[in-house]
Amino acid sequence: MTIRLSELFGMDIYTTEAERKGKVFDLVINLEKGRIETITTEALQPRSKQEAKKIISEKSIPYKRVKSAKDIVLVSALGESSNE
Repeated sequence: MTIRLSELFGMDIYTTEAERKGKVFDLVINLEKGRIETITTEALQPRSKQEAKKIISEKSIPYKRVKSAKDIVLVSALGESSNE
Protein backbone atom coordinates (compact mmCIF):
# COMPACT_ATOMS: atom_id res chain seq x y z
CA MET A 1 0.00 0.00 0.00
CA THR A 2 1.54 3.30 -1.08
CA ILE A 3 -0.07 6.66 -0.44
CA ARG A 4 1.23 10.15 0.30
CA LEU A 5 0.78 11.29 3.88
CA SER A 6 -0.90 14.47 2.68
CA GLU A 7 -3.60 12.36 0.98
CA LEU A 8 -4.60 10.77 4.30
CA PHE A 9 -5.69 14.02 5.96
CA GLY A 10 -9.46 14.39 5.98
CA MET A 11 -10.14 10.82 4.82
CA ASP A 12 -13.03 9.00 6.45
CA ILE A 13 -12.06 6.09 8.67
CA TYR A 14 -14.19 2.92 8.75
CA THR A 15 -13.69 -0.45 10.39
CA THR A 16 -13.94 -3.72 8.50
CA GLU A 17 -17.35 -4.05 10.21
CA ALA A 18 -18.56 -0.83 8.49
CA GLU A 19 -18.40 1.33 11.64
CA ARG A 20 -17.42 4.96 11.01
CA LYS A 21 -14.63 6.06 13.34
CA GLY A 22 -14.19 9.66 12.14
CA LYS A 23 -11.78 11.47 9.83
CA VAL A 24 -7.99 11.52 9.77
CA PHE A 25 -7.02 14.71 11.57
CA ASP A 26 -3.38 14.21 12.62
CA LEU A 27 -0.68 11.58 12.28
CA VAL A 28 1.87 10.70 14.95
CA ILE A 29 5.12 9.67 13.28
CA ASN A 30 8.01 7.87 14.98
CA LEU A 31 11.01 9.48 13.29
CA GLU A 32 13.49 7.03 14.82
CA LYS A 33 11.66 4.03 13.35
CA GLY A 34 10.51 5.88 10.22
CA ARG A 35 6.85 4.92 10.46
CA ILE A 36 3.40 6.22 11.32
CA GLU A 37 2.38 5.16 14.81
CA THR A 38 -1.08 6.65 15.30
CA ILE A 39 -3.94 8.35 13.46
CA THR A 40 -5.92 10.88 15.50
CA THR A 41 -9.49 11.92 14.78
CA GLU A 42 -9.08 15.16 16.71
CA ALA A 43 -6.47 17.92 16.75
CA LEU A 44 -3.41 16.92 18.71
CA GLN A 45 -2.90 20.33 20.31
CA PRO A 46 -3.48 19.53 23.97
CA ARG A 47 -3.26 22.08 26.75
CA SER A 48 -1.91 19.48 29.19
CA LYS A 49 -0.34 16.02 29.32
CA GLN A 50 -3.66 14.63 30.58
CA GLU A 51 -5.50 16.05 27.58
CA ALA A 52 -2.86 14.60 25.23
CA LYS A 53 -3.22 11.17 26.85
CA LYS A 54 -7.02 11.39 26.50
CA ILE A 55 -6.78 12.20 22.78
CA ILE A 56 -4.28 9.38 22.20
CA SER A 57 -6.34 6.84 24.14
CA GLU A 58 -9.88 7.86 23.11
CA LYS A 59 -9.62 9.69 19.79
CA SER A 60 -6.86 7.74 18.08
CA ILE A 61 -6.32 4.55 16.14
CA PRO A 62 -2.99 2.68 16.11
CA TYR A 63 -1.69 2.72 12.54
CA LYS A 64 -0.96 -1.01 12.74
CA ARG A 65 -4.76 -1.50 12.50
CA VAL A 66 -4.85 0.09 9.01
CA LYS A 67 -5.77 -2.52 6.41
CA SER A 68 -6.04 -0.25 3.38
CA ALA A 69 -6.19 3.40 2.34
CA LYS A 70 -7.50 4.63 -0.99
CA ASP A 71 -10.83 6.47 -0.99
CA ILE A 72 -11.24 5.81 2.75
CA VAL A 73 -9.03 4.43 5.49
CA LEU A 74 -10.09 0.90 6.39
CA VAL A 75 -9.02 -0.35 9.83
CA SER A 76 -9.43 -3.66 11.58
CA ALA A 77 -12.16 -3.77 14.21
CA LEU A 78 -11.11 -4.03 17.85
CA GLY A 79 -10.34 -7.63 18.68
CA GLU A 80 -9.74 -8.50 15.02
CA SER A 81 -6.22 -9.77 14.43
CA SER A 82 -3.91 -7.38 12.64
CA ASN A 83 -0.81 -7.91 10.55
CA GLU A 84 1.76 -6.48 12.96
